Amino acid sequence: MRIAVTGSIATDHLMTFPGRFADQLVADQLHTVSLSFLVDNLDVRRGGVGANICFGMGQLGTAPILVGAAGSDFDEYRAWLDRHGVDTASVRISEVLHTARFVCTTDADHNQIGSFYTGAMSEARQIELQAVAERVGGLDLVLIGADDPEAMLRHTEECKTRSIPFAADFSQQIARMTGEDIRTLLEGATYLFSNEYEKGLIESKTGWTDEEILGKVGHRVTTLGSRGVRIERVGEEPVVVGCPEEDGKVDPTGVGDAFRAGFLSGLAWGVGLERAAQVGCMLATLVIETLGTQEYTLRRAHFMDRFTKAYGHEAAEEVRAHLA
Repeated sequence: MRIAVTGSIATDHLMTFPGRFADQLVADQLHTVSLSFLVDNLDVRRGGVGANICFGMGQLGTAPILVGAAGSDFDEYRAWLDRHGVDTASVRISEVLHTARFVCTTDADHNQIGSFYTGAMSEARQIELQAVAERVGGLDLVLIGADDPEAMLRHTEECKTRSIPFAADFSQQIARMTGEDIRTLLEGATYLFSNEYEKGLIESKTGWTDEEILGKVGHRVTTLGSRGVRIERVGEEPVVVGCPEEDGKVDPTGVGDAFRAGFLSGLAWGVGLERAAQVGCMLATLVIETLGTQEYTLRRAHFMDRFTKAYGHEAAEEVRAHLA
């Protein structure tokens, strides 16, 4: 099963200021703020929802196709993804813009000052999925993740025109989208991904009820945080899967991306919705136990031991045949 993942490609530059921002602000001079903070450390992490999802799928051996835009500074990041089983040949490289970047400073009170540079991400709208399909011999599913909004709309329309099954996954972009855009992006999707908060926001912005939305998509996949995930389909009982026990919560960033990576890998293996969701929840658990979205290591024996403990031997044997 050939799965393409469209979405952002970015790096996070995270710094820590040992003092308090509030101590540096002068109340009657806020209209002319000019500050520089001497930080203790710099942590550069690979990110972007498209790249995060593909990294997880690559760890599971399902050879995902990353579709997005980056800058000429992407070489090292590309090599990292290539080494971890991701097909990066369809990433567009901008001739003038850098790869998207989030720069953030956190103080001792955990207040943050950050900036997001979209950079090359704005060129994702110039990517044609047909060219990707021709290169790889056809596409069985395209996940349309958070990216340049115009790119998301173009990819969705192209999937509909060319009858390519697609999954709608608005993620961080839902806040800036209009109800009309959201209706366009979800109608006809084979899968609609969201968390519980986003689920309510989708209903509010579109003006459609839960039942109406369910009637416009094949499957509605709603992540429930520590309670796992619920998968709904018209006329069928929901599939509800819980999360494995965690060794500890370190960093929740990228957990949703990891779930999608595991779920899509399960679909690629053909193991069914419940098993796919279980793989997604297991991978998400590894990420929440790790600092960074692509810093975890998937050790097969360890993964299967924990998967067996969480979901039983029958489920484990079905998954093991593909993971091995």
